[in-house]
Amino acid sequence: MFLSIATTHQPASDLGFLLHKHPERMHEVELTFGKAIIVYLEAGEARCEAALLLDVDPVGLVRGKGQADGLLDQYVNDRPYAASSFLSVALNRAFRTAMTGVCNTRPELAETAIPLTAVVTPMPIRGGEALLRSLFEPLGWEVGVKQVDGAEPCSTSRHYARVTLGGVARLSALLNHLYVLIPVMDDAKHYFVGEDEIDKLMRRGEGWLDQHPAKETIVRRYLRHRGALARTALARLAPETEVEALEPAARPSPPEETLEAPIRLNDARMDAVVEALRATGAKAIADLGCGEGKLLARLLRERWAERLIGLDPAARELEWAAKRLKLHMAGGPPEGRVTLLHGSLTYRDARWADVDAAALVEVIEHLDPDRLPMVEQVVFAAARPKAVVVTTPNAEYNALFPNLAAGAFRHPDHRFEWTRAEFEGWATRIAEVHGYGVTFSGIGAEDAALGAPTQMAVFAR
Repeated sequence: MFLSIATTHQPASDLGFLLHKHPERMHEVELTFGKAIIVYLEAGEARCEAALLLDVDPVGLVRGKGQADGLLDQYVNDRPYAASSFLSVALNRAFRTAMTGVCNTRPELAETAIPLTAVVTPMPIRGGEALLRSLFEPLGWEVGVKQVDGAEPCSTSRHYARVTLGGVARLSALLNHLYVLIPVMDDAKHYFVGEDEIDKLMRRGEGWLDQHPAKETIVRRYLRHRGALARTALARLAPETEVEALEPAARPSPPEETLEAPIRLNDARMDAVVEALRATGAKAIADLGCGEGKLLARLLRERWAERLIGLDPAARELEWAAKRLKLHMAGGPPEGRVTLLHGSLTYRDARWADVDAAALVEVIEHLDPDRLPMVEQVVFAAARPKAVVVTTPNAEYNALFPNLAAGAFRHPDHRFEWTRAEFEGWATRIAEVHGYGVTFSGIGAEDAALGAPTQMAVFAR
């Protein structure tokens, strides 16, 4: 498989500095599945073109973990020849520093958009030319497609093409676009996809993926259609997880706040919930709707949190939570301190009913409104912990997210999002009916008119 990158920015030979590969040398990179070779096809003042050729060892693949189910398929397939996740891995190994946008010898050039042309061949077109264009054109690339397998134009999912991308952008942007979107077009990966792939996607997609009109397709294909991973990734790309300042933008930031920013809203939310739980004096805490266990992981750092319970209806989420918390593993919490339960908070459950406090962090908005009375009965009428902490998005603040359409929710799985008045009305009624007091506060940078992005209610009796 072949990838070339060319520029006409003058002097074009500066491409060697950006790629950290000298034009007068041939460079080899050893990989677990073969070898990557980088050569310059042209290195003049007017035009410079570098090529990466990937030589995959097909026999070595079969002798390793194997790439297909059938014996014949192990030897007769396109894996060693078509652009795929192998090429993405080679890109990362060969041009890792260039992908970060760092170039100490030409720092201004690394930050500059320059004319670039990339050629990838053969590129799998699994989804057709229309999908290919929907991935690259929104990023500003002009896309050229030339069939290479003698079939009709790329209208089906089984063809291969010579793909040319042209445009003006930072070199690091082009490399990151290719790193993510090549395996998306292939719709496969040669290695196990786990939670760490989400971090790779967030890192390589920073600055463009959250605004891409095909981001859901990109996320699902990149993560090999693993539903739990895709939902987690999409949640991290939701508008509410965008970087928030510690103070409103209109207020000058002192040096320490400048150093602390940026802070993600989710981090601020977890800190606020932990502090609220600490203030209640609770020792045994249930995280209802614990998901991947982020709050539980945060509470594990607190000595006062002696017993923790996580409840979630998704078994796969609980599996990820167990891995995050290192349950029954070396370095994990002592036996009995953390318990994960498969269940729903709309049904009474004696397994967690004796806790001192319960937390519902960004949970209620994922439920249909007609199910909220059941949650109320289970949590506030039946279990009746001494304290309950509930957080939910503030719908009024949505107007400040530039990429969120009017009337849209922050996450595709949300069933509703409340204004501050709606949330306070719901919480106040529950407190009065079930004998609790309730206090309200905001989490995140607060707007004078629209409030904070997250609202929190703390019930105590």
